[in-house]
Amino acid sequence: MWTSRARQPVTKLVAVSCRLPRRSARPAVIPCGRRYASNGSVSERSGSSSHWIKTSIGLAGTGAAAFLAYSYMTTDKTPAGSQTDRKTLDLSQATEQLGSQFVQHKRSLKSPGVYVWGTNSYRVVDPKSKETVIKTPRRFSYFDDQVLRDLKLSDKSGAAIAENGDLIQWGKGFSESDFKPAKTLIGKNLTSLCMSNDRILALSSDGNIYSLPIAKDDQSSGRKPKESSWVPFWFGKSEVSYRVLQPSLKLGEKVTALSGGLEHALLLTNYGRVFSVASSTESYPSFGQLGIPGLTWATRPKGPVDMCHEVEALKGSKIIQIATGDYHSLALSKDGSLFTFGDNSFGQLGVELDPSLPVSDSPIPIPIKNLYKGNIWFPKVTGIAAGGANSFFMVDAKRIVGPGENPSTVHDLDRVTADTWACGRGIWGALGTGKWTHMQDAPTKVKALSGLFEYDERSKKLAPIRLRKLSVGTTHVSAVMDNNVHVDSLPHNSLNDTSNWGFDVLMWGGNEHYQLGTGKRSNQSKPTHINAPPEGKGENAEPEARLQIMPRHKGKVGSRCVKMEQRVECGRHISAIYSSV
Repeated sequence: MWTSRARQPVTKLVAVSCRLPRRSARPAVIPCGRRYASNGSVSERSGSSSHWIKTSIGLAGTGAAAFLAYSYMTTDKTPAGSQTDRKTLDLSQATEQLGSQFVQHKRSLKSPGVYVWGTNSYRVVDPKSKETVIKTPRRFSYFDDQVLRDLKLSDKSGAAIAENGDLIQWGKGFSESDFKPAKTLIGKNLTSLCMSNDRILALSSDGNIYSLPIAKDDQSSGRKPKESSWVPFWFGKSEVSYRVLQPSLKLGEKVTALSGGLEHALLLTNYGRVFSVASSTESYPSFGQLGIPGLTWATRPKGPVDMCHEVEALKGSKIIQIATGDYHSLALSKDGSLFTFGDNSFGQLGVELDPSLPVSDSPIPIPIKNLYKGNIWFPKVTGIAAGGANSFFMVDAKRIVGPGENPSTVHDLDRVTADTWACGRGIWGALGTGKWTHMQDAPTKVKALSGLFEYDERSKKLAPIRLRKLSVGTTHVSAVMDNNVHVDSLPHNSLNDTSNWGFDVLMWGGNEHYQLGTGKRSNQSKPTHINAPPEGKGENAEPEARLQIMPRHKGKVGSRCVKMEQRVECGRHISAIYSSV
């Protein structure tokens, strides 16, 4: 596996042509009677008839005893009405025969759902429990056998988009009296969402952006817009209060992605343009995170507070990805250029901190080429992520001919190395560099996630292992590796074969609320594995293998067969794994 190569220098390439299970599968049970039958045939050839009769009687008795013992061990003794106990027994038998890694695959196929852990002070992790923290991943019963479009978590409330596009909310931040999940904004065909201090912004499939209060009381008491009905010329009022944001779009242009911090949000269109908007009712963005020079509460133009502003400084670049921290923003262009703006108090913009001016209200281009010395690499940013006061960006560095080099002598010419870089606040270890740094204003390489290779069975050569997904919470981070999930060279559409594997997951950073899922409270300054959540409960729960995320596959949702994949979400002192369409 790639983890065995993580400690190797970039120059030392390890070719692995197959994967070995981390826990060997136990052999299937073989009835003892079959061995005795074989022994019986040997004794049958003896010349003594009395000895043959005694042997036959002994064999019959022994075979009957073996049959009764085998029947007792394999008979389902679970009461007919107890489906949970039967499910636990089936998974236990699967663990014995197939190993716990394969159980993760089967669990994803047969029972998709949501696992949550971390702070539970506001009943977000487990609305039914009075525990203040949930130390290890716990299944959220409301979402059993459901797949979601999106999921976002704060320490006070949670929000999800159901498979049909309806918004679901829960937690004390949503309702002081009833913490259980409830549908709020329905019928809008929502696809993704983000949460600020006190509002939710949700994007629909047709590009509309809906902004509504998080609190249930504000949703019911606020102004409710008119909505059209299926009856011609008939209009009614929405059940919840919301606003529709109105960016100035061109013909054929629509919003395709959104990302939000505590006070602001970024909107990305299919034309590569970026709009910023104030997303909090309580406070107006004041750290330059909107990317509009000189824009403050006092200088804002006339109109709604949540007016959308185009980030003019990015007009010349076709932006393909956006990311936001609490008070800062990132934008990635199609040609691999990276821009940052907003708060730089902890160096999260990736540029040197100026104590006299710790913010930038205009996008700053980050010179990625300066991170690679010797003029022998051509770097290009391929992905970005942000959260809290941290920024991460993934780089593909291609080996090129350096000054004075002879191309025929460069053995690794055109080889691509995938690296991960981080900057910002590292006092909780969230940089992943193994150091506890209060402020990191120069991008530093996350060595545990950089320079990794594996042998690709399809292309018959070494390939870089990139990050498939990076989720950044307030103080902690998770990385899903884009490692090869098949032992053989043929692609698969299901997980019914033991040669299929999952994407490796690592977590690090702050753990003051057990949000890393390790069951301990100590922070982690380096990416580390966690165990998959056990299906059993209490002392009888079997320890699982390390957590892996299942790739896109077909699984059962009720009586339907749905294509789904698992995702990891890091929020404000909370983490989750969910099945996504």
